[in-house]
Amino acid sequence: MRDSYIEVSPGRFREVQGRYFEDFVVGHIYEHRPGRTITDADNVWFTLLTMNTHPAHFDYELSKHTEFGKPLVVSPLTIALMTGMSVSDTSGKAIANLGWDEVRMTKPLFVGDTLYCESEVLEKRESKSRPEQGIVTIKTIAKNQHGDIVAHFKRTVLVWKRGFGALDN
Repeated sequence: MRDSYIEVSPGRFREVQGRYFEDFVVGHIYEHRPGRTITDADNVWFTLLTMNTHPAHFDYELSKHTEFGKPLVVSPLTIALMTGMSVSDTSGKAIANLGWDEVRMTKPLFVGDTLYCESEVLEKRESKSRPEQGIVTIKTIAKNQHGDIVAHFKRTVLVWKRGFGALDN
């Protein structure tokens, strides 16, 4: 188990993010908090920022005539939030993301929905070419405020072993 803070001098504390390779245990699940409520501004901004101009994400009149009756949250925003929400637990000490696999959008997400995420450690192994690092694979799932799973993915990260990371200072 990791501590959220370390004492760097008497009465002075520094927030700690992420886990070292040694801290990951296959089967452990990390609940990421706080949740994040999606706003209209989030959805429209991310849609336009990424040049995804599909009107189902920001045209309220058109969206009234779809099976959902309202705009959908753009899927890459959901994935970005899931990744970001998991950083403090899973990749705060990562050197690199090595990949996302099995990305699935299982239910629609709408403006006003609140996203909650959790990650399970699926596997870990020492790096063959970098003895001071290890490779960890996690599965992150996102649920809405009703507990419905709206998305999930597997992500593999390259993580420092204890005592070697640039963030150890």
